[in-house]
Amino acid sequence: MRRISKLTVENIKIIDTSSKGKSVGKTKEGEVIFIDNGVPGDIVNVHVYKKRKGYYEGRIDKIISSSDHRVDPKCNHFGICGGCKWQNMKYSTQLIYKQREVFENIKRIGKIELINPETILGSSKQYFYRNKMEFSFSNRRWLTNEEIHTKGKDLEKNGLGFHKPGMWDKIIDIKKCHLQEEPSNKIRNSIRDYSIKNNLSFYDHHSKSGLLRTLMIRISSIGDLMVLIQFFESDFKSINSLLDYLKSEFPNITSLNYCINKKDNDTIYDQEIVCYSGKSHITEVMEDLSFKITPKSFYQTNSQQANELYKIALDFAKLEGSEIIYDLYTGTGTIAQFISKKCYKVIGIESVPEAIEAARHNAQVNNINNAKFVVGDIKKVFNNDFIKNNGKADVIITDPPRDGMHKKVIDQILKLFPNKIVYISCNSATQARDLAILKSKYKITRSRAVDMFPQTHHVENVVLLEK
Repeated sequence: MRRISKLTVENIKIIDTSSKGKSVGKTKEGEVIFIDNGVPGDIVNVHVYKKRKGYYEGRIDKIISSSDHRVDPKCNHFGICGGCKWQNMKYSTQLIYKQREVFENIKRIGKIELINPETILGSSKQYFYRNKMEFSFSNRRWLTNEEIHTKGKDLEKNGLGFHKPGMWDKIIDIKKCHLQEEPSNKIRNSIRDYSIKNNLSFYDHHSKSGLLRTLMIRISSIGDLMVLIQFFESDFKSINSLLDYLKSEFPNITSLNYCINKKDNDTIYDQEIVCYSGKSHITEVMEDLSFKITPKSFYQTNSQQANELYKIALDFAKLEGSEIIYDLYTGTGTIAQFISKKCYKVIGIESVPEAIEAARHNAQVNNINNAKFVVGDIKKVFNNDFIKNNGKADVIITDPPRDGMHKKVIDQILKLFPNKIVYISCNSATQARDLAILKSKYKITRSRAVDMFPQTHHVENVVLLEK
């Protein structure tokens, strides 16, 4: 390796991808470099901006030779925005590396060798597939070098978009995002332009002040449209003015909501949501089922691919109709209701009260009488009394958050010892960690990755465990 300067190395071949979406290269001396926005097969010069024990981090200074897997990204914000890190990689190549990551995590962390793993299921839509997007306001917009060095020009400092990676107080002002279909971009841009024109204050992350804090847009598969604006201050004159503008400009908004959150963090689950106009929810449809989606509801963000994911879970479970099913981390009860017609009884557990309320409503709307939903912290609710009251489960379906299942939940599953476990995960590393414990009584008989998030490194994985 010849060093061009103190912080630059040249002729680095990118050989792999990492779990956080970066590419991986090695120097001739065998030193590992994690590289932003590289594609396996590229040969590049790398500007190293960080040195860690055992590895470096850097960005591409110059592409010497482009990989056959490299494509031109569609988004103008690529390389600046922290999302869609793989937009410069062929979709077929993305699937290869996603599947490889799942296999490697299960092998390395779970100490399990998968036998005949099934081919990853790709998404038919590679862009505009998300039903939910969240954006942040800031009075400290991220500026390009060109903008910073522009003299004699007043720059607009307010922005609405995504946080700049590594800069918690900076927001990249997004003009067009390729993840959610219209009118998502039109609504976001209109809110920003109206707010700037009418001197509404954007949130200041340092002083913790300002009116406008976050924006959430949800679009269901049947065209229902939800908007939620989170405000920091109780300036109702400005709030009503903005919301009235949205009602007038976008009459197709079916659920217009707001909340006032004065906490340090912007999570909404402990906040009162006010429905300003329309319904307090939107409706999502999957096959012959309808689901009530509230601002606080969890629902898979890729509606079309969620249907495919649930079909795989149902196929893995191979239900005969007489089974009692526990659906852990049920959310709004989508999986529970999807499988309800194939089993005797299904009981879903979820910690968010509003989600359980929606699940019960959904079951009633869908004329499902064999589904029961329980609210509470799963590690506390899922105990011996719960099993005594609901019957011993033949099959457990679990779809935990990225952190995986709590050790107490795993211990209770092992104690219950159902015939099958269908484990759905959005983080194959924590899934593999949990599988390493479950394998004391179970064997993995099937595994299939499902791509819910094209252009990113994220991937879901479904595993079947049997006694």
